[in-house]
Amino acid sequence: MTQPDETAEPEPQPPDPTEAASPSQFVPAVRRKGASVTFRLDGRDLCAHAGQSVLSAVLEAGQTLRYNEFSGEPRAGFCLMNACQDCWIWTAQGTRLRACQTPVSAGLELHTSCPATPEGT
Repeated sequence: MTQPDETAEPEPQPPDPTEAASPSQFVPAVRRKGASVTFRLDGRDLCAHAGQSVLSAVLEAGQTLRYNEFSGEPRAGFCLMNACQDCWIWTAQGTRLRACQTPVSAGLELHTSCPATPEGT
């Protein structure tokens, strides 16, 4: 049995998803107007304007889609225009979508990782 190396630095861990959202670093050039809608991301309610992309809504809310596997820093959606493939998300049914091309709609339920699906579906 090996002993843990007490001199090694701890591996970075993603933040607790139940923690409060951080301030947004995403500022749109033009604010979208329209009906306010609520959608869910990983069980958390987020507000946006109908038709706004999921990625911009998530970033404006100070949320993130994933974390850097080396540093643990938040990351998501480098390009915001369907080129980088860094904003994949999943519906509650397991369908994979790009957050930058998916418009927000009321009641939309999304996950940042593939949800468990019933076997054989």
